[in-house]
Amino acid sequence: MSDSSPVRPAPPVLDVWCELQCPDCRTALDDLRALRARYGDRLELRLRHFPLAKHKHAFAAAQAAEEAAAQGRGWPYVEAVLARCGELDRAGEALLVDVARELGLDAEEFDTALIDGRHILAVDADEAEGRAIGVTGTPTYVIDGQRLDGGKSQEGLRERIEEIADRLLEE
Repeated sequence: MSDSSPVRPAPPVLDVWCELQCPDCRTALDDLRALRARYGDRLELRLRHFPLAKHKHAFAAAQAAEEAAAQGRGWPYVEAVLARCGELDRAGEALLVDVARELGLDAEEFDTALIDGRHILAVDADEAEGRAIGVTGTPTYVIDGQRLDGGKSQEGLRERIEEIADRLLEE
């Protein structure tokens, strides 16, 4: 017996190279929310980590975002940390655990994950891939093989992403 239901093609993917201590990434949240509202599950937004050396808590924040994803609340956690990125500079890793607790996540597991480094390889892999494709700052977007740099200006980026996504969804 065969299943005759049509196979839905995989949605286009927008890789979002982000750093959770980056004010430009915080600014980009409005565009990401608008893209999610417009496309829903027809466009996959995939967080990719690119911690910058100038932000001392960025690497830990990337690991914490991976733990949030493992606990099923990746994007809400990312948005909550970005909303407090200025505070992260002062409060450090304690803020990462506090945000997890505020979102109802297992804060003890967050603390353990930051200590045992279980997500270091995932963060390192994202950063290495980003460097390999020419990411130098955040936010940077990649859709359909096209890299769009948002670190200098967000001007026109959402519109460009929408043009590409619309074209991909028509194919």
